[in-house]
Amino acid sequence: MIDPDQQSPEWSMTTRTWINKNFPERQVHLRTEGRVTYFRVSSFAQVLLTVLFLGTASWIGFASYSYIQHDEIVAGKDNLLKRVRGAYESLLGEVSEYQNKFTAITADLEHNHALMLSLVERNSSLQENLLSVSQELNNTQNDRQMISDAREALTQKLAKFEDEMLALTSRNFTLTDNLNNTEGDLQAALSQRNQAQFEGSRLRRHIMSLENRLENLQVSHERSAARLIEQTTSQIASIENIIKLAGLDPKKLKHPATSKPLGQGGPFIPAGSKHLLPAGKLKDTISNLEYHLEHLNSLRRVVQHLPLTAPVDIFTVTSRFGKRRDPINGRWSAHYGIDFGGVTGQSIYSPAPGKVIFAGWKGKYGRYVEIDHGAGVKTRYGHLRKILVKSGQRVKFRHKIALLGNSGRSTGPHLHYETVLNGKYVNPMKLLKAGKYVYQKKQ
Repeated sequence: MIDPDQQSPEWSMTTRTWINKNFPERQVHLRTEGRVTYFRVSSFAQVLLTVLFLGTASWIGFASYSYIQHDEIVAGKDNLLKRVRGAYESLLGEVSEYQNKFTAITADLEHNHALMLSLVERNSSLQENLLSVSQELNNTQNDRQMISDAREALTQKLAKFEDEMLALTSRNFTLTDNLNNTEGDLQAALSQRNQAQFEGSRLRRHIMSLENRLENLQVSHERSAARLIEQTTSQIASIENIIKLAGLDPKKLKHPATSKPLGQGGPFIPAGSKHLLPAGKLKDTISNLEYHLEHLNSLRRVVQHLPLTAPVDIFTVTSRFGKRRDPINGRWSAHYGIDFGGVTGQSIYSPAPGKVIFAGWKGKYGRYVEIDHGAGVKTRYGHLRKILVKSGQRVKFRHKIALLGNSGRSTGPHLHYETVLNGKYVNPMKLLKAGKYVYQKKQ
């Protein structure tokens, strides 16, 4: 018969040998009331008790560690909640600050709009002054007509008196032989002659007074017109400096036509009557004033068509005009506008009055709007969320045209904004800086 121990694998025998060596069979003796009893504890029972002891100790250690870790986790979560609460309160403070800034910016824009209206009213006042000068000139011409009529009447009267003098002289020669009979007639004729000479002298003095008055009126009108020309020239220089600050050439801008031509009129005076025409210097001054006023109005119409304000109220410039690294592929590229980073759904406004010439989807621009402001000026808006205008629609200053979005080739919510002058791209930041300068000067 084969021993079962010989049939066991080698590892089993090794294990049994190790257990018997480290956990040999033991006897436990108990003494009770003088009696001694004992019981055996086998190797298997010792191993089992050891395993149970180690398992119990491990469980107790694991439970203690879990309890400690649980307290640390709870404490960590409390700290995290405190930090989150602090960040939330800080975010509320920043939002409140941004709201205050938005309110201030809105108030500034309203004030700037009122200043622009006052500038328009000032232009109307200058035009009224021009009309007043024209009316005074017409009155001067009427005075000249009256003087001319008086001069002709005096000339006729003097001629009549001279004829009477000749008649009296002839009568004097005729009545010389009959002096005694005609002495009374001769005295009467001499008296009439003296009276005629006195009347002629009085009329000559009146004519000289009228001519001096007319000369003074002309000098006064020339001075008034010169002051108006000086004021108009100063305003023209100021507006041209603003246009140059925006990086534009005032001479190359297209001046929009006036809605109505400037009026002209007055009585017809033949060119041959030189004494009835106004003085050449005053006429040249009036013509020069009309030219400067028309130029000033033309420049003002140009400035009204320039986009001098930002199309969004609150923004961060995320990409400037010119050469840049493409935000998607990282390669160098040309950027013909500026990117205003903002919040999705943020309002976008027209920076100047104009006409919508495109509103819809345009390739990588996504939802896209283009506005023609006249005078060769156009603005373009890309990556919109929603378009609020239609093609062909007329828009006013600060008209809400779209909502900021992330359509087309874009990495996040922003507005791609372009300005074009006579078919060439212009850096929008120069126009915005010029607009800030305008509003500061007005304040």
